[in-house]
Amino acid sequence: MSADLADHDVTLVRADNPSPLTLTGTNTWIAGRWVIDPGPALDAHLDAVAAAVGEAEGIAVTHDHADHVEGLDALRARLGDVPVVSARGGAADGDVFGPLRVLALPGHSDDHLAFVFGRAAFVGDAVLGEGSVFISADLAGYLDGLRRLRELDLAVLCPGHGDPIWDVREKLDGYLEHRLDRERRLLAALEQGMRSEDELLDAAWSDAPPELRQFAAVTLRAHLEKLRAEGRA
Repeated sequence: MSADLADHDVTLVRADNPSPLTLTGTNTWIAGRWVIDPGPALDAHLDAVAAAVGEAEGIAVTHDHADHVEGLDALRARLGDVPVVSARGGAADGDVFGPLRVLALPGHSDDHLAFVFGRAAFVGDAVLGEGSVFISADLAGYLDGLRRLRELDLAVLCPGHGDPIWDVREKLDGYLEHRLDRERRLLAALEQGMRSEDELLDAAWSDAPPELRQFAAVTLRAHLEKLRAEGRA
C-alpha cells in the first residue's frame, strides 16, 4: 500500500480557512481531471485548484455545506462549463461519472455522498483526518455507509478536513466503535431516567469541548432518532 497520493493520481489543495470545525482548512481534492469539493470562495485557493487540475472534466460535491461549495461558481468561471455532480443535482448511490463512483454516505448531512476513484475514496465530512464528526441525519444510513466503505479495497481515505488516511480499516473500525460507544452511553443514561438534553449530553458526551457542545447536541438528536426507529428509546 502506497502512502503517496501521486501514485493514485490524487492531489490535495487545502484552503486557508482553519477553524475548530474545518481543522487546518477545507480540503479540495483532484482525482485525475475531476475536482472534489471546490472549497470556500477564496481567490488564492481557487486559483491554486484551477492550476492543479488544468483541463478539468468535472466537479463533484460531497455535500452542500458552505466551506465545501461556496467557491463553486467562481471555480467554474475559471474552468469553463464543466458538469457538476452532487446529491442536490440528482446523483445517487451507485451512479458513475467518468472515473468516479458514487456511494451514498448520509449522516453529517442528508445530501452527503462519497466518491470512489480507483483505490481512493473522497469522504467529505463523513470521516475526518482527526477527531470525529457531528451527525445531523440518518445515523443508521451513516453506519451502513461506513461499513460499505470498509468492505472496499481502498488504499486511502481523502477527508474534507485533515490529512489523508492510509490506515483505512483501522480508521473506519474506530469510527464505527465510537458511534456504538456513544449509543451504549446514551442507552445507559436513558435507563437511569435521564431525559433532558443537558443531562444526556453530560452523560454521553462529557468529553465534548464547550465550543462544540451545540454540535454534540445535534448528534445526540440523531442517536435518539435512530433508537426510537428501532424501538429502543
